[in-house]
Amino acid sequence: MSRLAGQHILVTGAGAGIGAAVARRLAAEGASVTCTDLDGAAADATAEAIRTAGGAATAVACDVSDDAAMDAAFTTAEAEFGPVTGLVNNAGIVLQSRLEDMAIADFDRMIAVHLRGTFLGCRRAIGPMLEAGRGSIVNMASQLGQIGGVELTHYSAAKAGIIGLTKALAREVSDRGVRVNAVAPGPINTDLVRSLSADWRAAKAADLPLGRFGESEDVAATVAFLMSDDAAIYVGQTLGPNSGDVML
Repeated sequence: MSRLAGQHILVTGAGAGIGAAVARRLAAEGASVTCTDLDGAAADATAEAIRTAGGAATAVACDVSDDAAMDAAFTTAEAEFGPVTGLVNNAGIVLQSRLEDMAIADFDRMIAVHLRGTFLGCRRAIGPMLEAGRGSIVNMASQLGQIGGVELTHYSAAKAGIIGLTKALAREVSDRGVRVNAVAPGPINTDLVRSLSADWRAAKAADLPLGRFGESEDVAATVAFLMSDDAAIYVGQTLGPNSGDVML
């Protein structure tokens, strides 16, 4: 497949799980990919896997909540592959707690990684994209940003914020050639989800119309679609590979 040939796409949180699957899929479809992750070694491993498969990739260690680190990651990416034409804001964390027991620092960190990180990525990418008159941004939300999740109020709030940011930014820039959309996965078989309690995972699986969690590759296919010209009229949308958890 080569529908993303000529694109340079930066993927945050590309060291594992959904982010790694997204990076591999985008490269398989012809894009040059910059893999960023807080864990630089994990980002390197994803980039090396892409290169071994015949794709083009580089890696940068980056804390997405740090504006200087985000700027440096983009600068490194641009030096390697030229202007960033696509951005996938995927980096995230998860911590499980009921609100009455939640540490303020945990709430602040959740918002910083998910919502601030998405804002910083969009802010750094959008200028060059607007100057070029083209670009695509995909922000990783969650179905819990649409329906909420028990013991995940901070996570749900951050993801709801990402959906709102996506819609607002799409209204600002779509008429200037930049498309902004979101993906809101349901529970996916990743280390992040497996870190939640067994009781939570069992109850969640039982609630799903499909009866099972999705795989990272399911989400990667959705992101690749949104990055491609096949999604030319998708603007401000939130697509839901979620096993039927949310039906819109």
